[in-house]
Amino acid sequence: MIRDTTIGAKLWAAAVWATVGFFVLNLLAMIATVVTSSFATRWLGTWLPAGWTTRWYTSAWNEFQLWDVLIVTFQVIGAVVFISGALGVTAAYALARRDFPGKRLLVLLFLLPLLIPPMTFGIPLATVLYQTGLAGTFWGVVAANLVPTVPFVILVMVPFIEQIDPKVEAAARVFGANTFKLFIYVLLPLLLPGILAALLLVLVRTIAMFELTFLVAGPTSQTLVVALYYAVFAAGVRAVQSIDAMAVIYMVTTLIWLIIALRFVNPTQIVTRAKQQPAH
Repeated sequence: MIRDTTIGAKLWAAAVWATVGFFVLNLLAMIATVVTSSFATRWLGTWLPAGWTTRWYTSAWNEFQLWDVLIVTFQVIGAVVFISGALGVTAAYALARRDFPGKRLLVLLFLLPLLIPPMTFGIPLATVLYQTGLAGTFWGVVAANLVPTVPFVILVMVPFIEQIDPKVEAAARVFGANTFKLFIYVLLPLLLPGILAALLLVLVRTIAMFELTFLVAGPTSQTLVVALYYAVFAAGVRAVQSIDAMAVIYMVTTLIWLIIALRFVNPTQIVTRAKQQPAH
């Protein structure tokens, strides 16, 4: 009986690893196909392209005005990261340190944009932004992206703040620290790993956010992912290799920021520690 159980466990483990390996292999194959096509002079019906070139990157850079798109992308990211950090950290501190009626309901409302698909609230949000004249502008794109990113910062920061003993803050106030000095000299050094983790993840999330940005972006406020979508589906004939080159630029940009984020993010820090109960 024990032997049968051991064999079953091994077969299950082998099946799981085979499934994971198959998924990873397919993912790498798709990425390799796009990268190879971006350097191919011509690739039809053969295992490898007929020749290699880098001219598609120059073509994509000029045809899709990628320099302007990248500038807009990083401007949107910078504004979203700064505003969501300021609002999210402040709200997270209030939720972590204060108990008040309706707190759980408020937390649920904050988490709703993370729990439901973006298109569910994206279309009503875009309607409101169009009615107010913000849609199609830089600040309209920023406002749309703040809807899911501010709750995300709150979700990440609350556990970090709860791990700080309130007695530390009380001691600082006893020695005359006002609210500004308390934040700068006491809380900020302790919360810096959490703030960096939250903001870097917001950065990566904003780069990849397509639905909300697509619904409210205009010709001069497109981020890289929206520009890539228009390059694929816009009218006219475009070389596939040129679009693939643009896709590679998008992947490399996202990958660089993701690697930087993972250097600072420790997933175990995002899990709230159980509060110590006083001994009786």
